[in-house]
Amino acid sequence: VQVVESGGGLVQYGGSLELSCEISGGIFSINGVGWYRQAPGKERELVATVNNDGSNYGESVKGRFTISRVNYMNTVYLQMNSLESDDTAVYYCNARGYDSNWKSYDRWGQGTQVTVSS
Repeated sequence: VQVVESGGGLVQYGGSLELSCEISGGIFSINGVGWYRQAPGKERELVATVNNDGSNYGESVKGRFTISRVNYMNTVYLQMNSLESDDTAVYYCNARGYDSNWKSYDRWGQGTQVTVSS
């Protein structure tokens, strides 16, 4: 199972950016997908998650970020609006489920850098 993020980059304060997470390779099920971020010198924190029961957001991004999915969660987007300097971080996608051999997986992508300029 592979998890690949894309869409990061440099954006101005108050701007928008959309990240994509593609999950592929011998998947039987995708039970949940989450976006997390890690800024320099800080711990990795939850940004947003989505599963069959709905979505959940970290307090600092509520009302500004939206997580959405297509294709049974094979593709998950993170729409980020009203970006602030504190949103600058490496954003990681995480996927959990079962592969085609009925083994559970918990995969992280390589991360994509988001930099918000003031």
